[in-house]
Amino acid sequence: MAARRGPRGKEGPLEQIVIVLIMLAAVVVSGILARWTGIALPIMQILFGAGIALSPIETVVLDPELFFVLFLPPLLFLDGWRIPKSELFRDKVIIIELALGLVILTVAGVGLLIHWMIPAMPLAVAFALAAIVSPTDPIAVQAVAARTPIPRRMMHILEGESLLNDASGLVCMRFAVAAMLTGAFSLTAAIGTFFWLAIGGLAIGVATAYLISKAKGFAAAHLGEDSGAQIIISLLIPFTAYLIAEHLHCSGILAAVAAGITMTFAETGALAVTRVRRTAVWDTVQFAASGAIFVLLGEQLPSIATSAAETVRLTGHSEPWWLAVYVLAIVAALGVLRFAWVWGSLRLTWFRARLRGERNPKVSRRLVLAMSLAGVRGAITLAGILTLPLTLRDGSPFPARDLAIFLAAGVIIVTLLIATFALPPILKGLELPPDPSAQAQEEAARIAAAEAALRAIDAEQHRLAAGRADADLYADAATRVMELYRLRIDGRGLDAESRLQRRRLEEIERALRLAGLKAERARLYAAGRAGELPEDAVRRLVREIDLLEARYSSTPAH
Repeated sequence: MAARRGPRGKEGPLEQIVIVLIMLAAVVVSGILARWTGIALPIMQILFGAGIALSPIETVVLDPELFFVLFLPPLLFLDGWRIPKSELFRDKVIIIELALGLVILTVAGVGLLIHWMIPAMPLAVAFALAAIVSPTDPIAVQAVAARTPIPRRMMHILEGESLLNDASGLVCMRFAVAAMLTGAFSLTAAIGTFFWLAIGGLAIGVATAYLISKAKGFAAAHLGEDSGAQIIISLLIPFTAYLIAEHLHCSGILAAVAAGITMTFAETGALAVTRVRRTAVWDTVQFAASGAIFVLLGEQLPSIATSAAETVRLTGHSEPWWLAVYVLAIVAALGVLRFAWVWGSLRLTWFRARLRGERNPKVSRRLVLAMSLAGVRGAITLAGILTLPLTLRDGSPFPARDLAIFLAAGVIIVTLLIATFALPPILKGLELPPDPSAQAQEEAARIAAAEAALRAIDAEQHRLAAGRADADLYADAATRVMELYRLRIDGRGLDAESRLQRRRLEEIERALRLAGLKAERARLYAAGRAGELPEDAVRRLVREIDLLEARYSSTPAH
């Protein structure tokens, strides 16, 4: 990205810093207004971006390659890191079907439709456009459905699909562009290249995350752990994996995803304070990067729209509104293909479950419709379409490039709008087929962890009290601590009605604890302002309260 040149034809570092600050301010203010107005956050951010582009403020010329490197690796890495791995592997079949099979079907079906509607757009360019509008964006889905929670299993499937279909869509686009540039296409070469991109990217991502995690773990064990250094290393891992993979002509996107997934298994032993601080840093990175993506999209819209009068002539029409017709037709085709594929994939999944002797749930049409509307396009589509070459190898302009960019941007906007207004009412009260084992496994794990804690506390109490005159003091302290764990264990063996009553009691306790913590913090701040307590002591005590409040605020009663 670079600032558009000002009146004097220069773009100094100060102007670029100001632009970055304006972008971050737009992300913050748009989030506040989105909560106030109820408008979906991505839509509000796009509107802010468009407002910046139409204002006298210096705007941004989007460099797609830089866009890829700056924004996509950390976001994909974080998605891979945080997605529950058991759910990802449990639904791996349907995820692969959506991420690979649906992408190929979309490229073929929508590509042929685009070429049929707009004969002036070469078939290879139509396939490239279809490929780049095939990947979905889970960040946009989470944002538009923030007020209506998506069922957990459905969200995991959508996240897993988006982690993989980004790579498959971009690879298909690369093949289509290569066919346009060379005038030839080899299916055998394409399949070989695809496997090299995919397998190489996955291997590089796994190796990078594993080796770096082990190296920093070794250094921390022998030299001590520096939380700041640990956090910076975690921020560098996705960029390292991405750049190595791209240098070796593999999929950098898959490398970033694989690195994130590997972090769950490769990293162990980090200090609690490191994990707390790292989570806060990564939450900030995710908020800023995902918001900046949509602000930048909005900023590109006016320049894209100004080319509508020129690009419409390629379609054989003179009225610009035909472009809207084409966008809606593409969105409709994407929706129909996705609905049919999701319905067939779910039916096949339930059929396989029935063969294993499991209960055969019904395929809800509302569930299929929700999965179809959740196929929102976003960052990958924007960045990918802007990587279309400016010229062919003979120096002539790349055919229908501006038209393809306009149609892709239109698909992003329309799918966001549809999901914003149609998805929440469909999701309301929607439930996936039950997964009875998950709750039972969680309860068993909690009891096992509490029992392990009791044994450890008992052993430590005896070790500390051995040979001491005040051994009773250690026994009393151990009893007080162990009582908390015994209450946790006792609460898991209750019947359903008693467990519900206990959960209600725990919710009341949480509310009371939060009220007490807020009062504690207010009193500490007052003591600091009055000079009754040193500032460093205030900060330390307030941090302890903040950690407790975060725990009680984010952890539901069980």
